[in-house]
Amino acid sequence: MKIKHLEGLIAAPFTPMQSDGALNLPQIKNYYHFLKYNNVKGAFICGSTGEGVSLSLNEKKAVAEAWQHCCKNDDDFKVIMLLGGTSITDCKELALYAKSIGIYAVAFTAPNYFKPPTVEALAECCIEIASVIPDMPFYYYHIPVLTGVGFAMFDLLNCLHGKLPNFAGVKYTHEDFMDFLSCIHFNNNQYDMLWGRDENMLSALAVGAKGAVGSTFNYAAPLYYNLIDAYNKGDFATARKLQQQSIDMIRLLGKYGGIATGKAYMKLVGIDCGGFRLPVKNMSNEKFIEFAKDVEAVSFHTFKSVSPS
Repeated sequence: MKIKHLEGLIAAPFTPMQSDGALNLPQIKNYYHFLKYNNVKGAFICGSTGEGVSLSLNEKKAVAEAWQHCCKNDDDFKVIMLLGGTSITDCKELALYAKSIGIYAVAFTAPNYFKPPTVEALAECCIEIASVIPDMPFYYYHIPVLTGVGFAMFDLLNCLHGKLPNFAGVKYTHEDFMDFLSCIHFNNNQYDMLWGRDENMLSALAVGAKGAVGSTFNYAAPLYYNLIDAYNKGDFATARKLQQQSIDMIRLLGKYGGIATGKAYMKLVGIDCGGFRLPVKNMSNEKFIEFAKDVEAVSFHTFKSVSPS
C-alpha cells in the first residue's frame, strides 16, 4: 500500500465546548474554514489538544463526523483521528467507524495504564488495531511525556516493517533527533514522519521534516510558514528569530497553566472553543486579561492566524 507523505502544517484542533462542557459541534465548521484560510493542510483530531482522553466513545464519533462533514469534498485537507490508547477494543471500533465515514487516516498511542512491557508488545497492539482497516493509513502517535512509554521509534519501525502494509508512519512528539532522523531514513524514507514539537520545528527541518502536527498551528500558522520559508531560502538568522518568537509564545502556555491556555489563544483569534474539561484547570477571567497583555508583549498580532471575515 503506497501512502502519501504529508507536508506542511497539520493542526491539532481543540474540541469546541459549550459553557456546560458539552460538545459545540457547529463551531467545527467555522474552525475548518479558519484553518483553511490560514493554509493549514489538515487536522489531527481527538488528540492531546483535542481532549480525546476526556471524550466518550460516542463523542469522539460525533467530533469525527463533524470534521468529515466539513471537508468531505476537500481532498487537500487531511483529517487524522486519534483513536485512543487505553482500550484496544474501543480503538478498533473507532477505526472502523472512521473508515465508514471517510476519515483519511487514524492514529493510536501507547496504552498508559497497562503499559506494553516491550516494543514488540506495542507493535502487536498496533497490528491488532490497524488490521481491521487494512486499506486505511495508520499512524503511531509517539508522546512519551504523557504515555510514559518511551521506546525508540526506530525499534518500532523495525518491528512493524513488512508486517503492517497500512502503517503510514509516526506523529513524533519527542526530542530525540537521533531517533527521528533514523526513522526518516528507514528503508529509503518509506515512512511518513510528522514532527510534533512546535518549539523545535527549526531543528526538525534541519534533519529533514516535511510535515508537522501542532497545537500552536491553530492560532499562529503564519509564523511557522514564515519560518519554513526562511529556512528553505537559507536565511537561518530569520529562521532562528522566528523560532524564538514561537518559543516566547509557547512559554506563555506554561505561565498560564498549560494546555488550556491554547483555548485562550483561540479566543484571541476569534474562534471560541470554550473551556477544557476536568481535570484540566481553565483560566479565570482575571487571568485572561493579564494573559492578553502578555500576548501583546510577544507581538502575537504580527504573526497570528487570521479570520477569513
